[in-house]
Amino acid sequence: MKNQPNIEKSTLHPRNNHRSRYDFETLYLKSPELKPFVFINEHEIETIDFSNPEAVKSLNKALLKTYYGILDWNLPTDYLCPPIPGRADYIHYIADLLSEVNDGIIPTGNEIMGLDIGVGANCIYPILGNAIYDWSFVATDINSSAIENCVDIIEKNPHLNEVISLQQQLNSRFIFKDIIQPEDKFAFTICNPPFHASKEEADKSSSRKVSNLTQQKTTNPILNFGGQNNELWCDGGELSFINQMIFESVKYPKQCYWFTTLVSKKDHLKSIYKTLNNVGAATIKTIEMTQGQKISRLVAWTFLSEKQRKDWKF
Repeated sequence: MKNQPNIEKSTLHPRNNHRSRYDFETLYLKSPELKPFVFINEHEIETIDFSNPEAVKSLNKALLKTYYGILDWNLPTDYLCPPIPGRADYIHYIADLLSEVNDGIIPTGNEIMGLDIGVGANCIYPILGNAIYDWSFVATDINSSAIENCVDIIEKNPHLNEVISLQQQLNSRFIFKDIIQPEDKFAFTICNPPFHASKEEADKSSSRKVSNLTQQKTTNPILNFGGQNNELWCDGGELSFINQMIFESVKYPKQCYWFTTLVSKKDHLKSIYKTLNNVGAATIKTIEMTQGQKISRLVAWTFLSEKQRKDWKF
């Protein structure tokens, strides 16, 4: 293998651990199970087959063990296997938002509480947020199997026990209702909403993704990439889910500093801004995030006045 320059992925957040190429030698030492999946591609660069779910899962295990202190992490078949660099970017940009009202200092420590909407089976945002900034989380999902797997991850990594609280949303019509309690005070919410409006739309998208990676057509995209109904699609798709989140957030204006969500489809931004303005959001921010060929956006909003923002204690 030729020596390759360790080119930085400049589109990732400056504090992201994964701006450079994966150091597979270091990853092997922490997680030997990764090694069989690594090969040298036509550019003489070490890599894995990103269309192989077992390879991606092994890479995630190695990254979590090497950089984030997670000794044991697993994911059931057919659940989304998250890209760690992109998920870490979301955490870092939330940290930047919090620092804006804290004299430029990122608030850290267990007293900083985040709310993860749709944690999935991977528990990835609470894991990263705690490892990087020592934050605590309430993590919710409507799927009991997803919650059960998160329980298993926490049990196998006892340091997470006191900093991640899991709660199943029993009513799929709601997002924050019955989750945010009167005594709660969250620095932020975080959400990776379902992108698609139907299973058929999700299947087509996954097929395109697999085909782009393998240069071959596939008839079984869900098997390749995983994803349950509530992870990939919902009635009305991403826009409907986010608008519902915005309408519900109005009921908790002083209990959360920043409400945030990922927005996959740029065309949805105009409608989202309109809804936010209609409900009286005091401040709206949009941050563009790029990982490889994928571009998404983080939209954040707050109902707190300037004085309330200054008086907020982290």
